[in-house]
Amino acid sequence: MIDSTSKDPIFNLPFALLCLSSILFSASFNMLIPDLPAYLTKLGGAEYKGLIIALFTLTAGISRPFSGKLTDTIGRVPIMAVGSVVCFLCGFLYPILTSVSGFLFLRLIHGFSTGFKPTATSAYVADIVPKERWGEAFGIHGLCFSTGMAIGPAIGSYISGTYSINVLFYSSSLFALMSIIILMNMKETLQNRQKLSFEAFKLSKRDIIDVKVLPAAIVTLLSYVGYGAILTLIPDWGGHLGLVNKGIFFMIFTISSLLIRFVAGKISDKHGRLNVAIAGLVILCVALIAIGYSNSQLGLFIGAVIYGIGTGILSPALNAWTIDLSDPDHRGKAVATMYIFLEAGIGLGALFAGWFYQDVISMVPPIFYATAAISFTALIYMVYWKNSVAKGIV
Repeated sequence: MIDSTSKDPIFNLPFALLCLSSILFSASFNMLIPDLPAYLTKLGGAEYKGLIIALFTLTAGISRPFSGKLTDTIGRVPIMAVGSVVCFLCGFLYPILTSVSGFLFLRLIHGFSTGFKPTATSAYVADIVPKERWGEAFGIHGLCFSTGMAIGPAIGSYISGTYSINVLFYSSSLFALMSIIILMNMKETLQNRQKLSFEAFKLSKRDIIDVKVLPAAIVTLLSYVGYGAILTLIPDWGGHLGLVNKGIFFMIFTISSLLIRFVAGKISDKHGRLNVAIAGLVILCVALIAIGYSNSQLGLFIGAVIYGIGTGILSPALNAWTIDLSDPDHRGKAVATMYIFLEAGIGLGALFAGWFYQDVISMVPPIFYATAAISFTALIYMVYWKNSVAKGIV
């Protein structure tokens, strides 16, 4: 494990490289999101819009147990690289597989990228940062990942509007390639690494889910259903409200989460993950209602700002809480479990939104109100868990 005894152990070269790689990786696949619904419609698959995100999250979730085990056995850096390589390859294949079935197949394959890289990245952060500063570290890293989410859609919409959708796909590959180059210069942190073998891909029931982190995973699932709906509906909802650059919404909500992530992470280190997570869930519920209620671009932007603040508060707390609940020797599995539930939440939200939407714009507000109710159940669960901890029940 890298020495982290310096006065400011977070602000070192390995952490900086990790953050830069995550910015590029995040931008690589997020830059496609605003234009994919219209692209699928052009291919003749308008009724499959809900699958754009659902298929992506399906393979991301399926790959999590494998990425978790491999992260804990062969190393963090190789598994991070796998995720970026998948993004790199898919960017070149989208212009080639131009049928509806080919596109949906690529969405399945593309999902492996987020099934691998974030799992190993979270374990790497926990390796190089002292435990008492995990919240702050995950906040800073989340800020960088969110930067990619912010610039990606805006850059992507600009590229596709100025040039073409194929140039956008190739640009996505370029961003992934730069992420790979950075990873090649990073030092491995896992001690007692094993050689890659067929046995490493064999999973037992114990390798799939880390039951110790289920409380954090359940909250993650319920709170990310709304995000799945946002990814599916915002391009059309924004267009209905007169938004030309469909990436602006994603840029606004991501930027609003940037600085709050840094502050929220430090607060969770000092005042506890549960208190911070509860505050984030309250704001998240308000944001989803505001997005659904919006009847103008200004209203939509206000909802985006509130949503960014909510996720900026909630995400670092959930990441740190997951690591808190895990065993040091199984951090990869713990993080994989949390991400399995995250992807399940996003996928279910996307399927739910696509199923009920069916290109009927009047259905958008009720769908967002429903996702707010689901996030509210996460809030109830968090309050129950906090009270149980206080009483010594759990």
